[in-house]
Amino acid sequence: MEVSPLRILISGSTGMIGSALADALRQQGHDVAGLLRPSTPAPSTSAKTSGGQQTVHWDPEAGTLDHSADGADAVVHLAGASIAEGRWTAARKRVLRDSRIAATHSLIDSLKKLSRPPGVFIGASAIGFYGDRADEELTESSPPGADFLADLTRQWEAASQRASEFGARTVLLRTGIVLDKNGGALPRMALPFRLGAGGRLGTGRQWMSWLALEELVAMIQFALIADSLTGPANAVTPHPVRNADFTKVLARVLHRPAIFPAPAFALRLALGEMADALLLASQRVLPKKFQSLGYRFVLPDLESALRAVLAANSAKHG
Repeated sequence: MEVSPLRILISGSTGMIGSALADALRQQGHDVAGLLRPSTPAPSTSAKTSGGQQTVHWDPEAGTLDHSADGADAVVHLAGASIAEGRWTAARKRVLRDSRIAATHSLIDSLKKLSRPPGVFIGASAIGFYGDRADEELTESSPPGADFLADLTRQWEAASQRASEFGARTVLLRTGIVLDKNGGALPRMALPFRLGAGGRLGTGRQWMSWLALEELVAMIQFALIADSLTGPANAVTPHPVRNADFTKVLARVLHRPAIFPAPAFALRLALGEMADALLLASQRVLPKKFQSLGYRFVLPDLESALRAVLAANSAKHG
């Protein structure tokens, strides 16, 4: 479908997802600018837009947004401190909350003040919203879980939903495990296998809902132009797998054994509360909204996706 060029602002534009999305949108001829916080290094001069401004200065703590944001067609809000970086101490939890909930409220307040606020707001979220749900099939209408991550995600979504206050079509992307060779969860998962010490996590029966980075970028692009897509939308493939099966496939793709399981008690000892929420929780999530709107998945099969991710990144960085 032919789409007129859009002016799109991206927070978190220097991260793994944001940079891949910005590159893809620019290749399509869109005018992309990163929402740059004072503490964020400016992108390299090689990152060119299609004739527009490269960055827009945003200070969530001061509640300021550069006037050049006025007139943007859409905002893709991806910014937030890494969930998997360090134990969830009380101090770390404050950072996670502030970087998501407080920062999102600040951004919405700033966008409301523009004379021409964006008509589309896509807010990042996560399948952590659902908590640990065993074998239950989870759709966008499923209720939230009750742990820290579920509560964090619920409040994050509520903050993003305020974009409707200035009339924006608002989409909340509940993203699964994003597979990319050079960032996110996959390098950490692959390292034990490369060392010959890989295996399932805990019992291995927990469901993992996943998608390749290329798929997530395509889903965000779809969300930008799908006028009937609103509210929460699960950004995962239609084929969740149990951890034990994920482990077997990853081992096969890497040509390594998968014979050293990581017991749940050892994971909890090493990571604390984070182990249960990120590694041992079972989330069998289905992308019902994307499917109902006719989205065509790029890499829906796990083995094909892992091979494509590793091959594409090897070619890119080799």
